[in-house]
Amino acid sequence: MTALVEERLGGAMERLARLEAQIRRVYVGHDAVVRGTIVGLLARGNVLLEGAPGLGKTLLVRALADSLSLRFSRIQFTPDLMPADITGGTTLHRDETSGVTELRFRSGPVFANLVLADEVNRGTPKTQSALLEAMQEHAVTISGERRALEEPFQVIATQNPIEMEGTYPLPEAQLDRFLVKLQVGWPSFEELKRIGLETTGSRSVTLEPVLSRADVIDLQELTREIVVGPHIVDLAARLTVRTHPTDAAAPDVVRRLVRFGASPRATQALLLCGRANALMEGRGWVSPEDVLAHAPSILRHRIFLSFEAGMDGVKADDVVAAVLSSVSA
Repeated sequence: MTALVEERLGGAMERLARLEAQIRRVYVGHDAVVRGTIVGLLARGNVLLEGAPGLGKTLLVRALADSLSLRFSRIQFTPDLMPADITGGTTLHRDETSGVTELRFRSGPVFANLVLADEVNRGTPKTQSALLEAMQEHAVTISGERRALEEPFQVIATQNPIEMEGTYPLPEAQLDRFLVKLQVGWPSFEELKRIGLETTGSRSVTLEPVLSRADVIDLQELTREIVVGPHIVDLAARLTVRTHPTDAAAPDVVRRLVRFGASPRATQALLLCGRANALMEGRGWVSPEDVLAHAPSILRHRIFLSFEAGMDGVKADDVVAAVLSSVSA
């Protein structure tokens, strides 16, 4: 780590603390979810928020958007939403003065820095796939022309649990493009009282941006300069291979109930989130705890269970817990 990076760590930690405090002005509880969302931003990764309706998933994304000087757009996914409603397309335009008719490109809501894909699993698979190229390559191809998206670019999607009516499970290829999948659970009793008190009165909170576009890009670049030791790389790779039923050291539950384990993107995500977590702590190096803290949100949507797992009531988080235990041991 260079001396320049060391000098920047303190300022980065302060800026990130301001960002988190700004979000906290309107968003109550769910510390791990808030931190995971910021980590996703630092790691230049897409975030999937899953939880029942009314738990504040959309509120969290709006709070993040209001705290950043970035272009924000929201796409409300419904069964009748079409791919062109996301990416945009070419339309005929007639100049009233000259009478000349020409094709012009109309950009869709994906042309923003921060894109909220709200209730993404209510869109059809055809529409969901319109986000694949943008999420992976930060570009979209329309009418044979590839158009780059402005950096920074991030998709934060919300979805209801797949057991609910009117939902379409996300395909494996799209799930793998989300850096993390964060579970938004129910608030505690005390948090529920605070939510009720703060949201039903006459006082309203208006958030102001605390980080500029240049700040976000600088923090993302600094994240990738955080030092990763060989033992951390070994830990990330070991966590990934232990999710595969063909691995000799995999836990018994993996060998019995997992069809496919995590892809190499899991190893990349573990190292990136570890770096981002260390930056939020003001450290220039990654510890094992940085990686393990985000392992569940990185692995849970990259493990595909067998039919027998559903019959036995085994969930992906149960498998991840077994993997973490085996690696820690």
